[in-house]
Amino acid sequence: MFDKLQNLEDRYNQLTDLLMDPEVINDSNKLREYSKEQAELQAVVDKYRRYKEITEQIEDAKVMLSDESDEDMVEMAKEELEELQPEVETLEQEMKLLLIPKDPNDDKNVIMEIRGAAGGDEAALFAGDLYRMYSRYAETQGWRIEVIESHEADVGGYKEIIFMINGKGAFSRLKYENGAHRVQRVPDTESGGRIHTSTSTVAVLPEAEEVEIDINEKDIRVDTFASSGPGGQSVNTTMSAVRLTHEPTGVVVSCQDEKSQIKNKEKAMKVLRARIYEMYQKEQQDELDENRKSAVGTGDRSERIRTYNYPQNRVTDHRIGLTINKLDQIVEGKIDEIVERLTIEEQTSKLEEIGE
Repeated sequence: MFDKLQNLEDRYNQLTDLLMDPEVINDSNKLREYSKEQAELQAVVDKYRRYKEITEQIEDAKVMLSDESDEDMVEMAKEELEELQPEVETLEQEMKLLLIPKDPNDDKNVIMEIRGAAGGDEAALFAGDLYRMYSRYAETQGWRIEVIESHEADVGGYKEIIFMINGKGAFSRLKYENGAHRVQRVPDTESGGRIHTSTSTVAVLPEAEEVEIDINEKDIRVDTFASSGPGGQSVNTTMSAVRLTHEPTGVVVSCQDEKSQIKNKEKAMKVLRARIYEMYQKEQQDELDENRKSAVGTGDRSERIRTYNYPQNRVTDHRIGLTINKLDQIVEGKIDEIVERLTIEEQTSKLEEIGE
């Protein structure tokens, strides 16, 4: 571990020199690239430098401790060791966590897709509850939500809703929500008081930048049609809705949330790019890792990941065996406890891999 830390500090120092090089200063791409790399190394290098500083102080204190002729000096050395040793242990653990390979998508915006699955009307209502939960959570994080496309159900809720969450680190916090969410409750229409079980699926996609995925405009078929549903006088009168079909992959995206055809196309392109990016990422991951599956799991949206039991006010995350009796708070967007536990589980799994 310490060889790697030293290499990172050496690279950090090299970047400092490069960022003062006139040739780099005059090259905006290199300047941006090196600045970003150095910023990513800052935290671990700061910890490592502090660690080296403290270990030197500990060695000096041990030398003082060996001089038994000076009782005051020995007592001072003991006190210093008692203060420094816990900090060393804390820094070692923090540096281990910082050495975990970072998901390159963690800082990205998120495109979320929620669909009612098994359970008919109740599944659509639950999809609406999930959208509200994530909206509330986004508000607490200072993130901005932008609806891309939605299809409301007659009873309320959504058959499908696609939306973007704009905010630094959104993907790092929401990527574990990918999968099938199950609800157990008595529907309002149930006269006999029986508990029904329904499901909605959640897909969490990192927003893909144009530089990350090359999509040829000639490969995209663009169809326009009249929008439907709520929207005022322009509904069914103007060809503002847009459907994009990426012919090489067969990915189809439509958007009719905006009255402007241009804006609908821009939103649809973001979703199209994200879906194709996810498809390519999954193919690469399948090639690299055919047999092993993450301890937490963030991939298959058919995987049942969580149950929301209303009669018992209980939420259970099946991947890590976590049960919390605060359903009333969680559906209001207070999901930090679940997110933190999932993050710790993932970090622990990666630390074990590093150790192996």
